[in-house]
Amino acid sequence: MQISDADRRILRQMMAEPGLATAELAERAGVTPATCWRRIERLREAGVLRAEQAVINWQALGWEVEVSLRFTLDKTDPRAFDEFIAAARGVPEVIEIQSFLGSTDIRLQVIARDMAHYQEIYRKRILTLPHIAELDALMLVATIKSSAELAL
Repeated sequence: MQISDADRRILRQMMAEPGLATAELAERAGVTPATCWRRIERLREAGVLRAEQAVINWQALGWEVEVSLRFTLDKTDPRAFDEFIAAARGVPEVIEIQSFLGSTDIRLQVIARDMAHYQEIYRKRILTLPHIAELDALMLVATIKSSAELAL
């Protein structure tokens, strides 16, 4: 889909401050509110805008530990991916699941209240996931940049 300069300005403003009312968004993007609304609807219909969502600060809610787990699966079973993903979806502390091409097949982002809670999740829920051939854990120390923004 081709987007116009006005679409780019609208998208930049939406990324910078997602909660803006349409009138404020329109003013910042240099278009009328009606034009802004129509362009946003067109971007949604085209699949450019998939959702507007809250970004949760898990640490503010007491979830102090975040770990990225990288898995290589035993692919001798053709159902390995589907069964692993279905089981991983059932772990409430898994907040993100991604699949990859390469030496890592799946990455899970896991949160826990503290290290003792993480150990419990790891032993009781993660190590029991099916078809694990290899597992590598990376504990988050700091988030330096977290953004879906691109120069539009």
